[in-house]
Amino acid sequence: MPLRTRRRPSLATTGLLALLTAAALSTAPPAAADTGDAAGTGDAAGTGNAADTWNEVGSDRADPLTESQGLASVEVPANSPNRYTGIGTIPLDVAARGWNHVGDPDASYDGHYIEPYQRDSGDTKMFRAQAPDGGWSEYVHTLGPGEALNNSWVAISPDGLWMLSGEYGTMSRLLVFPTPGVNPGTSPSADLPHVSSVTLDRAVRDVQGCDFSGPTTLLCSSDDPEGSLFGITKPLLQIDLSDEPNGTADVSGHVTALRQLPLRSGCSGAFEAQGVDYDRRTGTLRVIVMSPGFCVLTDSMTYRFTRG
Repeated sequence: MPLRTRRRPSLATTGLLALLTAAALSTAPPAAADTGDAAGTGDAAGTGNAADTWNEVGSDRADPLTESQGLASVEVPANSPNRYTGIGTIPLDVAARGWNHVGDPDASYDGHYIEPYQRDSGDTKMFRAQAPDGGWSEYVHTLGPGEALNNSWVAISPDGLWMLSGEYGTMSRLLVFPTPGVNPGTSPSADLPHVSSVTLDRAVRDVQGCDFSGPTTLLCSSDDPEGSLFGITKPLLQIDLSDEPNGTADVSGHVTALRQLPLRSGCSGAFEAQGVDYDRRTGTLRVIVMSPGFCVLTDSMTYRFTRG
């Protein structure tokens, strides 16, 4: 839920509800098209027949305080629980330094876990990394010309060396960084550089999370409230890269809209698509969708999908 200029009126009537609303309610204008669960590939431009089909197989309630922003499966150490992020997971000392938003995290196959952070102003974004031994370190990136301040998500390449990140809004690129704490060219004492980009063949809007499902394939959740890019709002996207990111040259990405994410709630209004995770061990894709209005507290869900 990155920085935006307009906020939806809060429905909270107590201090607790106000906190939960600030953490999990969408701040984008309501989208009239968000009225139901319309799955399928459709006939709109950008939807494709060659991409994978993902079928919903279950769901779990998403807590609006601690599970409203992102999620990641962690393979190392063995039997590690899934990780989630939300306003309630931001450490107090981190928030006290102005890092008041955490996005969709990811973990490398060897157990390095990374969370993206942003603040309300300034010219930097931050990536907080936890090593397999449990130690934390922080890596700060200074914005380049034209780079957006928001820091919605990270996706670590299967080889572990490169980390993709996206900018909120309507964008035609993804950013590539050396993976903090994994790539030997990184250090907490040095600025984390933007080393290359993924150039997209179609614009995407309000991407809230991406995860690698293979060496050159990304699955992404879009909070697009308009539907003008692919003919559906809140699409699940697949991005096929022309090559594996290597940090030295840009690669291209072919964007396909696979389906609309589930939009079911006891309340009417605008849903918010959040983070995404693909667990290669089970072949399960999970995506968080926060419900409108007061129902953000009661029926927000993490939906589970498998390939059809």
